[in-house]
Amino acid sequence: MRILLAFCCAFLLQSCFPVAVAPNLSEGKVKKAKKFNRKLPNRYAYLFTDPKDANEFYEYVNTKYDLNHNYVEDNVRVLISNEAYYVSFYEVGKKTQTVNLLRPLANKLLEENGVPPVFNDDPFRDYGDTWYIALLITDEDFNDALHPDYKHYKDIRQFAASLHKEYCSMSNYKQATFTVEHN
Repeated sequence: MRILLAFCCAFLLQSCFPVAVAPNLSEGKVKKAKKFNRKLPNRYAYLFTDPKDANEFYEYVNTKYDLNHNYVEDNVRVLISNEAYYVSFYEVGKKTQTVNLLRPLANKLLEENGVPPVFNDDPFRDYGDTWYIALLITDEDFNDALHPDYKHYKDIRQFAASLHKEYCSMSNYKQATFTVEHN
């Protein structure tokens, strides 16, 4: 029994425990934006993992809707089912971090026995940011169009998903001008 307990303790101490995990939203998902990132508005958002470089989505929206770098991130007017809606987006990051408990414990035991610490690195490991695009869509009366109870929720969600799919599939955003809805 002691051997099993010692094995379990050694296994747990060598393991890295996740402190923060960035979710995989490559398929896109509608979530409460503020729960995903507290800097976002308290509305529903269509969130997806951004597989491209920084500011690529900005360039995509700017090119697709021919905005000439004016108000690209806020209230871009689009037509969905012949009704006007406004799309805003945010680029937000989340970190994946782990902690390894064995290294600080081993250093402490060595220090107590008069031996200098062996492990100088930080027990926390940061795997960097995973970047996401958060799309917020409102109607003419500034109602949250991605709220699950919104009257045209399915159409709005489908529009957000198609925008996400088009963005991820294109490398030349000039192609997007051929699919633009003229307002």
